[in-house]
Amino acid sequence: MTPGHNVHGTAMVLGTTGFLVTGPSGIGKSRLALACISAARQMGHFAALVADDRVDLTMEKGRIIARCPAAIEGLIEIRGAGIAKLDTVPAAVMDWAILPVSEPFDPRLPPENERLLIPVGGSLPIVRVPIENGAHVLAALRALLPEKLGF
Repeated sequence: MTPGHNVHGTAMVLGTTGFLVTGPSGIGKSRLALACISAARQMGHFAALVADDRVDLTMEKGRIIARCPAAIEGLIEIRGAGIAKLDTVPAAVMDWAILPVSEPFDPRLPPENERLLIPVGGSLPIVRVPIENGAHVLAALRALLPEKLGF
């Protein structure tokens, strides 16, 4: 196991797949995670938060593992409304990085084989997900990553 590194982001599990949501402050990482978790649960699938805002990452046996700092365990920020409690898992393997994007989309299509370098070593493939008002982000993920969510 490599020494851990704390990063700004949100980590979640949808089905059997771990996602690290990344991007600048205020882009909608927490909102995207909450929308995906809620939609997956409404469909009867497993979904849980690992960590919101700050994520502890380690490299273990060649896999990137996300954990939540103890001080914020089980909490998610709903911007403009406050802090809420949400069911969590203590740790999860991260399989993908999600980059929330909004209009104007420049470039219109993302670069091929785009990857997020992880400070503890390794990288994650990036999937860009539009976050305009009313966008069903879980539907976008399911279309972009067919058969990768485990549901």
